[in-house]
Amino acid sequence: MTYRLFEDKEHASSYWKYRISPSDQLVQLVLDFLEKQKGCPFELAVDVGCGSGQGTVLLAKHFTSVVGTDVSPAQVEVALQNAKEQNITYRQCVAEELPFSDSSVDLMTAMSAFHWFDRPRFLQEAHRVLKPRGCLALLNYTIDMELSYPDCCSHSLNEICKEFYVALQPYRSPHLGRSSIELYREAYESISYPDKEWQECMLVERSMPLSSYMGLVESFSSYQALLRDDPQKASRLSQDICQRLMSIMKVTSVETEVVVAVKYFYLLACKPQEA
Repeated sequence: MTYRLFEDKEHASSYWKYRISPSDQLVQLVLDFLEKQKGCPFELAVDVGCGSGQGTVLLAKHFTSVVGTDVSPAQVEVALQNAKEQNITYRQCVAEELPFSDSSVDLMTAMSAFHWFDRPRFLQEAHRVLKPRGCLALLNYTIDMELSYPDCCSHSLNEICKEFYVALQPYRSPHLGRSSIELYREAYESISYPDKEWQECMLVERSMPLSSYMGLVESFSSYQALLRDDPQKASRLSQDICQRLMSIMKVTSVETEVVVAVKYFYLLACKPQEA
């Protein structure tokens, strides 16, 4: 069954504020794959484990209808509060039991969520609800993001970032194994569809305030586990990392813009016409 995480309202709000959504380039790769395999029209997209909906909204202009689903009532509540597109709806449900009829969905996505599912059951459920030639897109990014700032030594910055990630490693959920990439690669290899693609590292650069970078890392499950275990230790870690980064950058404001390089990986798969 899906792991029950990210369910308190404060954490759900931080998801909306800090979590990054896939880039336009990455979304277009998914749409290009769908068009190549199935063709238009694009009628129904389902975003499973949608969280507060950042990724879900990216699909709205391309589909007649988009449904975001999540196991967490708090996440769905935040998604609904920020919903503006008329063709998006949200449903609370587990990823392995979706409220859609057989062969009804053109595109199913899971953006930074698949690793929390009961993966074999979810893949069976995706197979059930996808139309013939419908497509599955599983996207995620790694925690080892890198920073850059003008006239500043990127190596020095990222040595501090690495310390941040290493400090959080002991709080990583055992459910995730050694590497999330391995979980997705295993899923790719287990899918028997002949038409599928695997990409292990697609670099996307984003500009954001240093405070948003800190908030992003703090929204990860490992930091949240540390926060629950020892709030003071979590706070000291964040403050120390942030101050040291600002010192290297020679700035005094946590709102100073930095460039964050995010490493995405993904799998795309098309359900055969006769499955």
